[in-house]
Amino acid sequence: MAGDFKTWAKESITFKFIVIAILTLLLLIPASMIESIIYEREMTRDKVIRDVSSKWANEQLLTGPILSIPYLVTQTIKEKDDGKNTYKERKEVVKKYAHFLPSELSIEGSASPEVRYRSIYEVVVYSSKLKLSGVFQKPDFSVWKLTESQILYDETTLCFGITDMRGINKLINFRFNDSAYEASPGIPSRDVLSSGVSAMIGNINNAVNTFEFTLDVNGSQSLNFIPVGKETTVKLSSNWKDPSFSGAFLPDERTVSKDGFEASWNILALNRTYPQQWLENQYPVINSKFGVDLIFAVDLYQKSERSVKYAIIFLSLTFLIFILSEITQKKRVHPIQYFLIGLALCVFYSLLISLAEHIGLDWAFLIASGAVIGLISAYSAQIFRNMKVTLLVSLELVLLYVFLYTILQMEAYSLLIGSIGLFAVIALTMFLSRKINWYGSMDQED
Repeated sequence: MAGDFKTWAKESITFKFIVIAILTLLLLIPASMIESIIYEREMTRDKVIRDVSSKWANEQLLTGPILSIPYLVTQTIKEKDDGKNTYKERKEVVKKYAHFLPSELSIEGSASPEVRYRSIYEVVVYSSKLKLSGVFQKPDFSVWKLTESQILYDETTLCFGITDMRGINKLINFRFNDSAYEASPGIPSRDVLSSGVSAMIGNINNAVNTFEFTLDVNGSQSLNFIPVGKETTVKLSSNWKDPSFSGAFLPDERTVSKDGFEASWNILALNRTYPQQWLENQYPVINSKFGVDLIFAVDLYQKSERSVKYAIIFLSLTFLIFILSEITQKKRVHPIQYFLIGLALCVFYSLLISLAEHIGLDWAFLIASGAVIGLISAYSAQIFRNMKVTLLVSLELVLLYVFLYTILQMEAYSLLIGSIGLFAVIALTMFLSRKINWYGSMDQED
């Protein structure tokens, strides 16, 4: 009985496929381990970026300018009597702030990127030079029914938000109407801004008030703005050739070439979810941010991780070629040999990521795939000792890696191409195996 099972297991095509299927699933374990290594390397890269950026300046989000005017309100505060269950009330005068946005805001300037290196990792930092100008209308408190005695016009402050103050390179001097004011660090209220600079400009009597100042600020990875103007116009240029425009608004016009990019935005107050003036922290503005990310064209970690997801296809198709060759050539391939071939396919991903960190993804892919194709082809030549089968295995591997490379390069169409490719593979498999007698032995074919 045991001998019969042993003979059946050795000769049965069905049993062979079952063993190979189990082996394929087992080989997904090292493939998933390689995927974890890729994720770990990506996390290390991100940590290096944060470390370098923290010493230069982090991503910058620029907000403003905004006029903040304090006003006084009397509040009733309840306090519990000591040792009693009763409360007493007292009146307290509290200072709060009203915030006014400009009716016109124009931002024009450039960002000069620079690549910094830490070990094998690259970090993009930049220096930006911006000119901001615009118009404020005279603040109007009438909509809130506040008395003139409540409003502290003399403490009117012009505020500008900068998320990472370490990036400021030069003193900031506000030009408001005909007067100049030197900006000081800090802001009087955190209702709208979390950090930034400000200057107290006092009472505003003009119906129309102009402002102008220049900003020289460092940052890393991205430069973003908040469209606080009733009409906000931003024109930005850079010699970075791989920009990624992000946020709530994309540029109305943009030009990207090998020499860099130019982009312009024109945003209206109607495009936002907050008005031109409000009290305290009624409206968050962060959701309207927009700008540009200075990225590298090829994210080797994301593409390497995506390539590992196709490991089961590579294993299945390569094993399928070998098992069909077994049937046609009447040559046995031991499960251990299948296992070694599977390991070689898995090592490709390890070679890809390790080489890509040093020489780039394209060259790494070429070298890693060439090494694996050569290794498996040479191994199959020793197994089958048939040039036709060896060439068939080599061709199959070349087509697989060309297919994978195409998918990695065409991110937007990767799902479509992958689905069509899988359908074609299944159709080809059904065609090639149509004459196999699944109930027969490895030495039989109808």
